[in-house]
Amino acid sequence: MLLYVLNILFVLVAIAMVALILMQRGSGAAAGSGFGGGASATVFGARGSASFLTKATKWLAIAFFAITLAMAWFATRSASQGQLQQDMGIMGSVPTVPQTPVADPAVPAAPVGEASVPAVPEAPAEVPEQETGSN
Repeated sequence: MLLYVLNILFVLVAIAMVALILMQRGSGAAAGSGFGGGASATVFGARGSASFLTKATKWLAIAFFAITLAMAWFATRSASQGQLQQDMGIMGSVPTVPQTPVADPAVPAAPVGEASVPAVPEAPAEVPEQETGSN
């Protein structure tokens, strides 16, 4: 239940961060506001909106990383205790492979020795020169 609440909060914080970052002005927009860009007539004042957006983005980023660390800690803790069993669907019903292979008496054993390993041919010592057709 806690993990679901953290996931929902995580998505909401991420969406709010994206919105706040997109509302901020770029560094090039600050030069134009010095020549009467009309920024002094805003609700927050001339520098108030930039300060508010910066502070809100900072705190949302801190919350984003805190939630990320909390979710990672919760996942590793519950995985180490074996409490987190996720539904694996069809892969959960696949039988496990035995650790030692079972010898089938109907299958002949592979030959052992030097004859079973194919010989690797050796490269020639000298490579003959090829004639080039020049006119």
